[in-house]
Amino acid sequence: MNRKTLVLPAVVGLLAPALAACGGSDGSGDGGDAIVVGTTDRFVATKDAPAPLDPAYAYDVGSWNVLRQTVQTLMVQPRGEGDPVPEAAESCGFTDSGNERYACKLRPDLKFSNGDPITAADVKFSVDRALAIQADSGVFALLSTVDTVETKGDNEVIFHLKTADATFPYKLSTPVAGIVNPDNYKKNKLRDGFQVDGSGPYTLQAEEKDGELVKAVFTRNPHYQGALKVNNEKIDMVSYEDADAMGDALDKGDIDVMSRTMTPEQINDLAAADGDVDLVEMPGLEIRYLAFNTDAPTVRSKAVRQAMAQLVNRDELVSAVYGSQAEPLYSLVPASITGHSNAFFNKYGDPSVAKAKALLEDAGVTTPVKLTLHYTTDHYGAATKKEFEQLREQLNGSGLFDVGVEGAPWDTFVPAERSGAYDVFGMGWFPDFPDADSFVAPFLDKDNFLKSPYANSEIRNTLIPESRREADRLAASDSLNQIQDIVAEDVPVLPLWQGKQYVAAHDDITGVAYALNSSSTLQLWELGRGVSG
Repeated sequence: MNRKTLVLPAVVGLLAPALAACGGSDGSGDGGDAIVVGTTDRFVATKDAPAPLDPAYAYDVGSWNVLRQTVQTLMVQPRGEGDPVPEAAESCGFTDSGNERYACKLRPDLKFSNGDPITAADVKFSVDRALAIQADSGVFALLSTVDTVETKGDNEVIFHLKTADATFPYKLSTPVAGIVNPDNYKKNKLRDGFQVDGSGPYTLQAEEKDGELVKAVFTRNPHYQGALKVNNEKIDMVSYEDADAMGDALDKGDIDVMSRTMTPEQINDLAAADGDVDLVEMPGLEIRYLAFNTDAPTVRSKAVRQAMAQLVNRDELVSAVYGSQAEPLYSLVPASITGHSNAFFNKYGDPSVAKAKALLEDAGVTTPVKLTLHYTTDHYGAATKKEFEQLREQLNGSGLFDVGVEGAPWDTFVPAERSGAYDVFGMGWFPDFPDADSFVAPFLDKDNFLKSPYANSEIRNTLIPESRREADRLAASDSLNQIQDIVAEDVPVLPLWQGKQYVAAHDDITGVAYALNSSSTLQLWELGRGVSG
């Protein structure tokens, strides 16, 4: 067949059949070789981050995609779009009109992969553990509205919230709320290394080399009971050094599926070529942005950050680096998410050197402003370097800045960023769940994952709580728009673009259209083997 690009509409989830609450296989994956999935995600255990796959620590898209296959949550995001549905739970819901009491009843006969029964006490242990450890990744902040966790018997758990939180069902679908076995996870200590034990659709066998996970072997969990239909018996996920090596492996047939991160050039080549590989384009909510250490002398002045916002030409940046694979972004909240506004465009309009110069002159800032933009070399794809070179050219071309760029591998970049070593640094964000709260709170609330010194009391104390009270997310738009306007004024972060997402697979692999959801959640259980055509 011809190699082609399949473009999935944003409403794909509305067309998908309902999730079957069977936790079994339809037989399409029975027998045969494992389906092999390639990725450029790296999983490294270091002195600074010795527990990369502990649910109480992990907070990046790669590690979450390992945990989503293995550690079960009470709720799960459906195939496409829509509200989360029960997973380990048989039913869940708010039991009060104020969205402050949330109760779940567990499915009967739930078991961990080793056969141990799961009770409400295990759920309580897992959530209490994440909140008690408070890992420096900041992932525990997703559960910040939890006050106490109560159990009733062995199969009912009740979450008492500090404040109303209509987004709480989404948060229970994230790995930080995953159910872990107290026999394998200590209450007040992270679990080092790459071992994961849970009750999800797969078990994990980790193959590591020199402190790095090079291959994750997912085998269907015979004890799994949940909402997901598992269409295969075994998945091997292999980590490659870069996109070129991953692409070569696909061409040779060493892997069946290629996921993140492909280069823009690879995507264009796959779309144009003939062969037995299908390229599937999916809607995505990935965003990229610059973050500022607002205490750093170089960018402490709001005028410096505003001038950068006034100068960056997103259209030019996207066109030069990503082409049609990305779109300019003028807010932390991306387009297609309820509550989105173009706050940065509304404030700054088109790029203007004259306006940027006036901002700096009015604040008494001496030009050119000298600073360094930091980026990670191996986490968001090879195009990141070119992106930062484009940003450097734009800023330096104004004559108002003297900018350098420096790259570092992810396992070096993250601890440096968290320690405040970088004044300005580039990050990507894959939402925890498809709601505006997931693009606001992780950046601006207390205990935010960036460790940002920026704090706005109106956002934290009034606007975020207001937005969470609204079960109708459209009704939260006023509060969310005010947050975005404040961010455009103060510029603690500078949004750049939002991207599409792609999966490439040999044409005998089925279920590829559902292999990723809009939040970049890898859904390996959807994959199966069919007949090449």
